[in-house]
Amino acid sequence: MIKYILKCENKHEFESWFSNSSEYEKLRKKNLLECIFCKTLKVRKSIMSPNVINKKMKDKSSNSVIEKNKFIKVKKDLVNLRGYIEKNFDFVGKNFSKEVKSIYYDKKNKRNIYGTTTQEERKELQEEGIELTSIPWIKKEN
Repeated sequence: MIKYILKCENKHEFESWFSNSSEYEKLRKKNLLECIFCKTLKVRKSIMSPNVINKKMKDKSSNSVIEKNKFIKVKKDLVNLRGYIEKNFDFVGKNFSKEVKSIYYDKKNKRNIYGTTTQEERKELQEEGIELTSIPWIKKEN
C-alpha cells in the first residue's frame, strides 16, 4: 500500500491510499480520481517527502515530533475544511435546527447550511431522522 497526498485544481488537499504507484497512474489516466471537497476530476499528486526514520529518531522525542507533525496536518486539513464550508455553505447560526428541518421536509428548499445547535436540538433532530455532522471549528491562522 502507498499513501499519496492529492491536490485538486482548487488547491484542496487530501490523502488517498493505493495498492501501488501504478494503480494511482491507471486511475489518473482514466480520470477516475475525484476531489473529496469539490468533486473536480482534475486531481494530481502533491509534492511529498518520504518519512524515513533513523536509529536516533526512534527515541521518545522523535515520537513526539512525529505526533506533532500529525497534529499539524490534521489541523491544516480542518482549517481547509472550514474554508470550504464558509465558501460553499450558508451560515444560519443559532437558527440551524429550524433551517435544517425546513430543508429536510421541503425538498424544494435544498441548500447547504451550517450553524450551531444545543444538545437538546441535536437529540430532537436525531429522533426525527436528520443526520448531523460536527466538525471541530479550528481558528484560521493569519
